[in-house]
Amino acid sequence: MPETLLQPLRPLEVATDRPLRVDAALTFIGVIRTPWKTRDECPKQGDREAGPECRLEFEAPWGEALDGIERYTTLEVLYWLHRSRRDLIHQAPAHAGGTRGTFALRSPIRPNPIGTSMVRLLRREGSTLVVRGLDCLDGTPLVDVKPDRCRLEPAEAAG
Repeated sequence: MPETLLQPLRPLEVATDRPLRVDAALTFIGVIRTPWKTRDECPKQGDREAGPECRLEFEAPWGEALDGIERYTTLEVLYWLHRSRRDLIHQAPAHAGGTRGTFALRSPIRPNPIGTSMVRLLRREGSTLVVRGLDCLDGTPLVDVKPDRCRLEPAEAAG
């Protein structure tokens, strides 16, 4: 049994025993490097201005797909929360006084644990992007990177 499913349920949480139906596949394009090793260390939301520098390390040949990315200052990063449970229907967040449905939360615990962060691009180092604003564990698989959909103009054109 994977380590992720060994996390105990909190009081009033409800899990399903229904097996997940697999009907899609993802290609991990790299790995994310952050200072956080455990979920308790990880911030709830990253800080694009003052957060620590983190690295998006792209595997070959995906580093070549970064050509032109330096023109943007804000990126959307999608990643696979590989250490999250995937079976909770209702969750009891530590900060809330009761339970909520999984889809009413931004918790990493979800049937398809895809995380997203809006990050600030600091620089490109070959096939690595150095960014601020992530909120995931070190070693998290990287799924995709896109320019911020609200800022589709390159930085120099936005003037």
